[in-house]
Amino acid sequence: MRVIHVAPTPFGARGLFGGGERYPLELARALANQVECELLTFGRQPRTEREDGGLRVRTLRVVGWLGGHPAHPIAPGLLNALVKRLAEPGSHVVHTHHMRSLPSQMTAVIGRARRQSLAVTDHGLQGADWGGLLPRLFSVFLTVSAYSSRELGAPPIRTRVIYGGADPRRYAPDPNQPRRGVLFVGRLTPHKGVDRLLQALPARASLRVVGSTGHDPQLPERDYPALLRRLARERDVGFVGTAADGDLPGLFRSSSVVALPSVERTCYGRDVRVSELLGLVALEAMASGTPVVASRVGGVPEVVQDGVTGFLVPPGDVPALRDRLDQLLRDPPLAQRLGQNARELVLERFTWDKVAERCLAAYQDLTRT
Repeated sequence: MRVIHVAPTPFGARGLFGGGERYPLELARALANQVECELLTFGRQPRTEREDGGLRVRTLRVVGWLGGHPAHPIAPGLLNALVKRLAEPGSHVVHTHHMRSLPSQMTAVIGRARRQSLAVTDHGLQGADWGGLLPRLFSVFLTVSAYSSRELGAPPIRTRVIYGGADPRRYAPDPNQPRRGVLFVGRLTPHKGVDRLLQALPARASLRVVGSTGHDPQLPERDYPALLRRLARERDVGFVGTAADGDLPGLFRSSSVVALPSVERTCYGRDVRVSELLGLVALEAMASGTPVVASRVGGVPEVVQDGVTGFLVPPGDVPALRDRLDQLLRDPPLAQRLGQNARELVLERFTWDKVAERCLAAYQDLTRT
C-alpha cells in the first residue's frame, strides 16, 4: 500500500506552528513505519526530504495564495505530482487535510476523475463546500473526534474517528524534574481564552504563556495581545513567545498543570463558530504526566477525563477555572496521580502509532472496495 497525504501548509518555520499543521506530519511519520508514505505540502521553494523514519516530505512550489490565505496555496505542480504517483503500480490511498482548503478541493476532483480512493481529515477550516458536493467526493472521513464528525456533518456510514496523538518517548515525565506553576501553549487569540486564564490565576501562582502574539484581524481583536499584557500586570506571568519545537517537552514536564481555557464566546462578544476539535496540546501534556484543566468544549472532553486525568470546567467560568488550578497547585500528590492516569490513557489510546493503526484499518477497507 502507498499512502499520499496532502496538507496545505507545512509545520514549522517554513509554515505554521499550529495543530492543524502538526497533525498531518506526525500521522504521516507514524504511517511511514508500516507502509510507504509521502506527505505533499506547499511553499515558495520546492524541495524533497527523506526523514530517518522513511517518510518522504515533498514541498510543491507555490505561485500565490488564493485570497492571501495560507490554507489556499496555488500550486500548478499538484496535478502532475498526483497523477505521476497514482500511475505507479500497487494500491494507493490519498488522504487530504483541511477539507475546504484549495489543495484538498483540487485533490478531490483529481482523485474522483481517476476513480481513486480518497480520505479526508478536517481540522476546522471554514469555507464553502460547493453546496454539499465537496464532501461527497471523499470515500471516508477520518475525524479527530466525535465532535468533529458532528460539526463537519460527515455521514456516519463513511466516518471513522481516529483521534490524534502524542509521542510518548518525546513527551515523557522526568521524576527528577521539579514542577511549578501553570502552562498555556497555543495561539494568543481571543477564542483560546487566555484573558480568562489570567483573571483566574491563583494568588502567588506563576504562569508561562507559550504562543505567538498574532491576532485576529477584526477590530477590536487586533488589540488582544495588549489586553493580555494589561491583565498580566502585577502577576507572575511570563510571555515566552513561540517556543522552539524542541523546547516543548521540557516545558510540559516542568509544569504542575497545563490550562486549556478555550471559550465559546470571546471577551469581545463574538461567538466561536467551531471550538476545539480535539486539542493536541492536551494530549502532549498528558503524555508528559501533567494534569490538564480545560474548558468543556468541542472534542476536549473526549480525551480529558474529569477527575481522572485532569479537570473540566464550564467555558469562560473564571471562578471554576481558578478553583481547579488552585486545587492542583496546592495538592502535588493529587496532581501527580492525575498526571500518571493521563499518561496511562495516552499510552493506551492516544499515541501516534495507535492513530496510525486506526488509519490503516480504514485504508484497508477502502482498498478492498
